[in-house]
Amino acid sequence: METEIVTLRARPELGPQVAAWLWHAFWRENGESLETVLAVVGQSNAERGPQQSFVLLEEGQPAGTASLAAADLDERPELTPWLAGVFVRPESRGRGYGARLVAAVERAAAEGGAGTLWLYTSGEGALYRRLGWEDAGQVPQAGRSVLLMQKALGG
Repeated sequence: METEIVTLRARPELGPQVAAWLWHAFWRENGESLETVLAVVGQSNAERGPQQSFVLLEEGQPAGTASLAAADLDERPELTPWLAGVFVRPESRGRGYGARLVAAVERAAAEGGAGTLWLYTSGEGALYRRLGWEDAGQVPQAGRSVLLMQKALGG
């Protein structure tokens, strides 16, 4: 299957699809509106460094997304940048797309000068550990506990 990863900066017309995925997967349960997510996604258009979103295209159609964000966890504002919003549509899972999207964000963070990249997950983090990420502790967030993870970039 032919795939490529593009940025939302290069393909802004993909923004509404990305926003819909993220809203359904992460934001809806917190009471955020789709319009809020559209606005956040619309700001993910940096040429370099944080505030970039990446979309994996499968046969020309969007199949997944991940972002490089300046901030992602209100409880840890001193940490930056973040891997955020990793999502692969269900019918495209199991093909390594999540790993490819994570690698794209890692490269963008390193190219932007970051030495460490952060993420948090409400899951157990197995995917990220397989990709070289390390646990950095549990953090209380919105009445639950999330796993904070980090990855050193560029050796």
